[in-house]
Amino acid sequence: MSMRQSQFELKQARQQVMANTQILQNLIPPTVSYSTQGHVLFIGPEDLARLAADTLPMMASRVILANESITSQDENYLEKVINAAEGVESFYNKLKSIKGFLGQFQVSVEADAGGVAELSAVAIRQAHFDIIVDLCSAPCINLELLPTGYFYVGADAQKLAEAIEQIPDLVGEFDKPRYVKVNADICAHNRNGINGCNRCLNFCPADAISSIEQKIEIDPYLCHGAGSCTNLCPTGAISYDLPTPKSLHTYLEKLISRYRAEVQVAPVILFHDNIAGSDLITDTLSGDVLPIAMEEISVASIDHWLAALAHGAREVLILHTDATAPTLTQMMQGELSLANRILDEMGQPQRLRLISATDLTELEQSLATSMTWPIIVPMVLAVNADSHNAKRDILYQAIDHLNSQAGAIQTQLTLANVPYGQVKVNVDKCTLCMSCVSICPTQALKDGGNTPALRFVEQDCVQCGLCESACPESVISLAPQVNFDRDCRQGLTTLKEEAPFECITCGSAFATQSMVRKMVEMVGAHSAFSANIERLKMCGDCRVKDMFEDILQDPEKQLR
Repeated sequence: MSMRQSQFELKQARQQVMANTQILQNLIPPTVSYSTQGHVLFIGPEDLARLAADTLPMMASRVILANESITSQDENYLEKVINAAEGVESFYNKLKSIKGFLGQFQVSVEADAGGVAELSAVAIRQAHFDIIVDLCSAPCINLELLPTGYFYVGADAQKLAEAIEQIPDLVGEFDKPRYVKVNADICAHNRNGINGCNRCLNFCPADAISSIEQKIEIDPYLCHGAGSCTNLCPTGAISYDLPTPKSLHTYLEKLISRYRAEVQVAPVILFHDNIAGSDLITDTLSGDVLPIAMEEISVASIDHWLAALAHGAREVLILHTDATAPTLTQMMQGELSLANRILDEMGQPQRLRLISATDLTELEQSLATSMTWPIIVPMVLAVNADSHNAKRDILYQAIDHLNSQAGAIQTQLTLANVPYGQVKVNVDKCTLCMSCVSICPTQALKDGGNTPALRFVEQDCVQCGLCESACPESVISLAPQVNFDRDCRQGLTTLKEEAPFECITCGSAFATQSMVRKMVEMVGAHSAFSANIERLKMCGDCRVKDMFEDILQDPEKQLR
């Protein structure tokens, strides 16, 4: 069979399989609404702002905040500027801050005597502006993904023309998806006032995530659906809703298995965004590459990448473009490096790549060299409905399956700053107070039931550090690693166990041996206890009885 014929058949198979395989979506997805009346603020050099305002006479109001010097002193040009946007008022106050989004922009400026005023209240007697056109030399909002309704055009005539074309259509009521949801019950950010995981806070390019009253909150109006938060969340507390993690896993499994059954070829999965990335996907794409459009490339995370390989994909590629926020690219590079390091450790080829538009044009040639890579016997995904962390379960299923197809190693890969690993305890100083158990968000740490013991399941640990911070004896430390020994990783390990301390009077168990020993060491020498140190070794009932017997024998003892 010729390569041309082979590509024709592969492309036919791809078209048929992708047409018959759909991602299950919520039929009525949750949304948020924007409401606008058409109040527009132009910020920048007064000449550029006035000329821009002149092109939008149909808007409800137009206001100019002139905060940069005029760009030209040409007389004819200035005459044109003076005659533009008649009746539009200019303000010259110093800009203090801009907050908000489409229909809700609050612009604070410096007022007289050093005070602060809301420009919309002064200029148009409204609580906010609806739309902002920023013509400054640098954006007034310093974010990689700017709020909806905020147009940064600078001195770029093409960007200005595009903004002017869109703005009239931004008057009225608008809905957009609420891309992600947060399950506070399994979030490892904060427990009992103690700070833990902050991974999602560090990589949002829209600054839509914040910690409010010790809980992770996502502003749905600012959220662009970039997916960095869901990608990095180790517990699955933040999850994407369009599509859900489960529906994406199911889609990948069906797509890969159907394509393999159709042409007996292990496909390549290509994740790309549904705007800039989709524009680059053409029919010239090699027939064994299955393109999957996401809201943003970071919607699919490490569990999806490794599961795709375990389902029988030959390679997983992620296409980033000039439109991809640098923060997302940086985050993806780090996660891909981790995933490839895991593959390399078990003896698998490094089959996960971040590619550019240039790489896409040369893709067929690079894929030809990968045909010699080992073909994986596909994994059938088993989703545990009772799991506290489905994301973690699926990830380790993929790792274990890929490991079984390669080196079948049982070693541990030590890595820094990863959400996998062990909890270490200094058993000589631990009193089994169980502070760590009560604060663990994933139940990786467990008590011993009726036996004084601290137990641990490594697979459930996300290395959030809450147990380490909560430990009153400072005897806990974290050991980040990826453990390839499945039985060891999934097993219930005893970190410390001891016999209970029995009351010296009635014989009932009431504390741990180490707890009583520590109490005796810490307070036994105090004058309040030195004469009755044995009471520290009694249960609560016996201690009270002993105190009353002492009082009955000498009623005036308490007064002396």
